[in-house]
Amino acid sequence: MTQTVLAPASSNSSSFRWTRWTKRTILFIFLLIIAILSLFPIILVLLGSFKTNQELTGGATIWPKIWQFTNYSQAWKTANFSGFTINSIFVSIATTVGTLLVSSMAAYAVDRVNFKGKKAYTLLMASTLFISIGAVVLRPQFDLMVKLDLNNSLWGVIIILISAHAATYFILVGFFKSIPRELDEAAMIDGCNFFTTYWRIILPLLRPGLAVAGLGVFQNSWNEYILPFVFTMSNPKLQTLPVGLANLRYGIGAAAEVQLMMAGACLSILPLLVVYIFANKSFMQVTLGAVKG
Repeated sequence: MTQTVLAPASSNSSSFRWTRWTKRTILFIFLLIIAILSLFPIILVLLGSFKTNQELTGGATIWPKIWQFTNYSQAWKTANFSGFTINSIFVSIATTVGTLLVSSMAAYAVDRVNFKGKKAYTLLMASTLFISIGAVVLRPQFDLMVKLDLNNSLWGVIIILISAHAATYFILVGFFKSIPRELDEAAMIDGCNFFTTYWRIILPLLRPGLAVAGLGVFQNSWNEYILPFVFTMSNPKLQTLPVGLANLRYGIGAAAEVQLMMAGACLSILPLLVVYIFANKSFMQVTLGAVKG
């Protein structure tokens, strides 16, 4: 009797292991295909940045016949990458810091305080997610910056980018809800006012959320093209890296320099990769916190 009972159990266990292995294999193959499809354009751009313009426009080969490492130095000199990189770093850092500060204060006030018009404010913030800065409100924003005498300055671009903080606001509201309100009450008992509680108690606990939200803000401000292009038309020295990268479209004799554009695109990705590497620790903290919760 014992053998007749164990035989089906062994069969079921073997079938379960085979099913689990099959599911994992299918999932691995699916994720591998997605990774290849996602990385393939980047690999093509990276390989194309080492080709000659004639070889690149011909499109006969994937690997460069002769690796042209001088494309990077030529792109750096032609587009004045050093100056444009400094401008992009300034705009991205200032926008990120300003957006996180404004959106975190707004999110903290909405999450912790009950006031009249709270639902209307939330609805208004949500409605701004459907408004494109570059298409609908660019002209009135530019006219406003002209009146403020900021139309020839990068500060006009920074202020406009900071004002578009609705997505960051909703991200931080979710993080604020995970912080117990008892901390606010304990801080109030110890003599802290509303702002001191936010600045010294709550904000340090929000670092993982600030890192996650700040990464998106930094990426969007780094890749922003239309605003810096419009606001720096009269002062090319203030152009950011995406605008300078577009200047590589045509070289000597109005000939398309595609290889230089690809080299410049690879150079412009490097700062984002550095930011992602440093922000990886914060993503891990958020993931571990979600697992423990």
